[in-house]
Amino acid sequence: MDKRAIISVSSNHGSEEDDIVEVVTAGEFFKKEDCYYAIYEETEISGMEGTTTTFKIYKDKFLLIREGTTSAVMNFEKDKEEISLYNTPYGSIEIKIDTIKLDIHVDDIGVDILIDYKMSLAGQKALSTFLKVNIKA
Repeated sequence: MDKRAIISVSSNHGSEEDDIVEVVTAGEFFKKEDCYYAIYEETEISGMEGTTTTFKIYKDKFLLIREGTTSAVMNFEKDKEEISLYNTPYGSIEIKIDTIKLDIHVDDIGVDILIDYKMSLAGQKALSTFLKVNIKA
């Protein structure tokens, strides 16, 4: 059964507190077999209006899936390097993700996730990035 949830996603590049970008929105949260899902609609504020974001949360893996005006599948697994294609209305770009740390705490009432990863775009220098996800159902 789907539950209404408050979904908070914050991200920053490097250690600068001023670089934190945070989105708090309403969405859906549910479990299907061995995976938890969180789904929400992006808004004009995020720059991705017309996009649906889905989180697939496993005990040791996190997928961020965007479909709509922006599309991408970003897979985070500790000590794994992934390459993804990020499609926007302005064109596509290759993203390389190297997950350093992945902490997932999930149950039927919510989620806390912390991801420390390096991200590089189209072969550029990698940026240290932190992603925090908090879901309260």
